[in-house]
Amino acid sequence: MGEKFKKAIGVEGTFKDTVVPMINYCYTNIFLGGAGYIISMYFSIFLTKVVGLDIEYAGFITMIAVIWDGVNDPIMGIITDRTRSKYGRHRAYIKWGIPFVAVSYIMLWNSFGLDGEKHPYMTVAYFVFAYVLYKTAYTMIAVPHTAMLPELAPEYNKRTQYTSVSYIFNSCGMIPSYIILLIMLSVFGFSDGLTRESKTPFFVTGILLAIMYSIVLYATFKLVREPSSLDMKLEPLDLKAAFKEYFDVFKSRSFRQYFSISFFWEMARSFYSTTYIYYVTFLANQYKYYPIFNTFAGIFESAAFPLNYALTMKHGKKKCGTIVTPFMILGLAIGLIVQASQPGTPKATYMLVLMILGVIFYPFGMSGIGFVCNNVFPDLTDVDELITGRRREGVVSTCNTMVKQVTGGINTFIVTLILGGFGLDTKSEATEFVEQTDSAIFGIRLCVAVIPMVCAFISYLLLRRFEMTKDDHTMIRAAIATKHKYGSVTLTAEEKQRCEVLSGQKLENTWLGKSEYNSVYYEEHTLDKNENGEYIILIEKEAERKQLMKEAK
Repeated sequence: MGEKFKKAIGVEGTFKDTVVPMINYCYTNIFLGGAGYIISMYFSIFLTKVVGLDIEYAGFITMIAVIWDGVNDPIMGIITDRTRSKYGRHRAYIKWGIPFVAVSYIMLWNSFGLDGEKHPYMTVAYFVFAYVLYKTAYTMIAVPHTAMLPELAPEYNKRTQYTSVSYIFNSCGMIPSYIILLIMLSVFGFSDGLTRESKTPFFVTGILLAIMYSIVLYATFKLVREPSSLDMKLEPLDLKAAFKEYFDVFKSRSFRQYFSISFFWEMARSFYSTTYIYYVTFLANQYKYYPIFNTFAGIFESAAFPLNYALTMKHGKKKCGTIVTPFMILGLAIGLIVQASQPGTPKATYMLVLMILGVIFYPFGMSGIGFVCNNVFPDLTDVDELITGRRREGVVSTCNTMVKQVTGGINTFIVTLILGGFGLDTKSEATEFVEQTDSAIFGIRLCVAVIPMVCAFISYLLLRRFEMTKDDHTMIRAAIATKHKYGSVTLTAEEKQRCEVLSGQKLENTWLGKSEYNSVYYEEHTLDKNENGEYIILIEKEAERKQLMKEAK
């Protein structure tokens, strides 16, 4: 089994030395993939149909959590980059975040007697607190975990392998999380629809998932090896300058391109995922098939992985997105023609077939740009180092995390406003056929198909214009290593042009283009090529490098 897995992801060497470290790192992705997946599918309708809140209140809860995200993400990035610990700069926070993950996830799925109809303000206040606590816990895990990757996998192919395995583990988190909820709904007799009496299965699910996520997070903390950062020298903290660093990330043309691609992809994904349960329940009248639809979605998103990985390894990261993403747009287009129908009629069968095709095409195509975004992100830290001369994984990781969380949260709020504004009736039982108004139907189609299609198409067009290639990454890593080693680097005219295109700046205005010191040789450095023609780069600790630079001056 181990050898087959190694061959599938294209790694060489012993299983223990190559694959095991990837698996250890990716245990956390079970939490990152599973926790948010259940929230995106069920939290909004849980608040409206089970807790009894109006849909606008559900959107308000999400909005407040998003505002907090905009605050705590950059703070976490600053803290991570300045952490001195025997566990390293990042790994410790995965351990410290476990209690907050467990408590917040249990709180999210139980109102503890609060009724949204009788006590709406108290109920809203409780869930705002619970969701903010969860967002804080998620940030404590996601930012450091993402920031670790460039250090664990400096080479292009190795990063692709890490992010590919993380993609698998995201699915491994989504599927069991969803299955646990379905089992609980079935055990407690709510598999055919949600009512005000459906509290228990959600509460039990929250407890079980909190335990599962705690275990996998601790596994990553225990098994990942990150160098101690106790010897790291810290400059005095300047908060104004620290927050300015987040804006400075956008000076990189490559990051701006990535940000735009990821932003519109997340727009499409979050609008669709938030609206989908309302689409199935109130437009199509097919709620009893909702578990089947989501199972199909998980299967076909996972099925796209081998193709995405093969295209990436053979043709580069951009190629898999440009080939696979059109299927996402096709799947979204089906939402324009699905209509409500009485169960058991020929029309209902026809609509059911269309919806199955939708949940095949959409997740399969969605994985294309999603795979690209996950794989491209670590390379952006190298372009950032080209500009600044510093490894700022925490800062760049925070900007990446904020794209996903803030965009998704704002979109959830917008969806609830649109659906509520168009008059969607969310108080009726899911098991009943309820004739929604034409206005409500239009609102659902707008959120589940029209807006996601436009955003997905924009993301696709932006992806086609993305500049960075595997050869670019190899050249940049080699140039950075040479600059660290000798104090200056000589580039060909073509290499200089590529650096300027990727950074969006004149080379002489970047750290790479400035001579700092000359003819200083470090035994700690090696610069060689492996069998794939990639540069193997070993760089000394940051504190030690700074001291050597000081002495050289």
